[in-house]
Amino acid sequence: MIQTDRLLERFLRYVKINTAADPQSAAYPSSERQRELASLLAEELRAMGLDDVSMDEHAVVIATVPATVEGNLPTVALVAHMDTSPEAPSESVNPQVVQSYPGGDLPLPHGNSITVDGCPDLKDMVGQTLVTTDGSTLLGGDDKAGVAIIMELAQTLVENPSLAHGPVRVVMTCDEEVGRGTEKLDLERLDATVAYTIDGGGHGVIDVETFSADAMTLIFQGHNIHPAIAKGRMVNSLRAASDFAASLPRDNQTPETTDGREGFIHLHDIVGGVGQTRVELILRSFDSEQLDTYSETVTKLAHDAVAAWPGMKVDITRRRQYRNLGDGLAKLPESISLAEEAFTKIGVDSKQAIIRGGTDGSQLTEMGLPTPNLSSGQHNIHSVLEFANLDEMVLATKHLVELLQLWSEKRC
Repeated sequence: MIQTDRLLERFLRYVKINTAADPQSAAYPSSERQRELASLLAEELRAMGLDDVSMDEHAVVIATVPATVEGNLPTVALVAHMDTSPEAPSESVNPQVVQSYPGGDLPLPHGNSITVDGCPDLKDMVGQTLVTTDGSTLLGGDDKAGVAIIMELAQTLVENPSLAHGPVRVVMTCDEEVGRGTEKLDLERLDATVAYTIDGGGHGVIDVETFSADAMTLIFQGHNIHPAIAKGRMVNSLRAASDFAASLPRDNQTPETTDGREGFIHLHDIVGGVGQTRVELILRSFDSEQLDTYSETVTKLAHDAVAAWPGMKVDITRRRQYRNLGDGLAKLPESISLAEEAFTKIGVDSKQAIIRGGTDGSQLTEMGLPTPNLSSGQHNIHSVLEFANLDEMVLATKHLVELLQLWSEKRC
């Protein structure tokens, strides 16, 4: 029932639209190309024959596939985000389709290679279809793989009314990559019992915990004056910002030195000049209370750096982003157990996992809508070595068909 060629064609079209989020924009969506993709998806959903399709002023797309089973059934929302990471080039994505992957390292046209050492999962993909970049941009499988899977699922359900399912909400959000994916999402409009983000790596994985996350912005304020007359008068904010950056933990509490359940302080952007320098950081931990400790560390180090330069000032702001979804999922254990059962039905071994990041599901769960995260065939995300596995995308679509049938056996 699931048309593999059509799924691939969708995915290739979607990734060619540059929808990188802009972390410096206060608008929603933060980049207008997200609106372009949203318009395309809304039109495709209408072309499937769905009447209940909306794209609001914020470019959030919501559609409903009507139930094929009578009764008061749970509504299941399937969520993907249209934006891509701003941390790698994303203009002029040129996807490469590798049919029947032969094994070994994969050379890319621009000189890079996806290596087995760098991605050991490749060992299990011989003979499968992979979609890579050309080595100069990211691919955008995070999360256009999820977008394509949900769109193909919606069309499959429309074309096969014999498939049992309750009401299905198709939900496409913007700006997930900058922590704002659910900012404009109306839960009353969704009216869902459970949701799933289709935004995970590999296959057969159910993410049941995410990081808790905050962001911090530090503005170091100095005083600029012509260097010829600067003695005793210039206060160079770049120097204080540099001292601060150099004082941050190096051998621990960084993305480069942690894994598993270990959290970190991530310095990811410094922009400025003599008069003012802005420093951006993110704080991540599976233990929400540890974010306070990280914040205290950052604040102390910033004030220490300022103290070394007379006349220097620093303004520090901390912003809540999302919280670990584990606690919220405990309120609806079926959100996990039915996903596991659906994997069993299609002959896929599944596992529960933690994700060292966040999804729209982190915020949705905190808002009261339990939302585990499911695999969508993504690999090497946020990188010019990113690729997607089409076979895993097909499995993800089949899994959703079974999962929706299991939910249709429940009654509200």
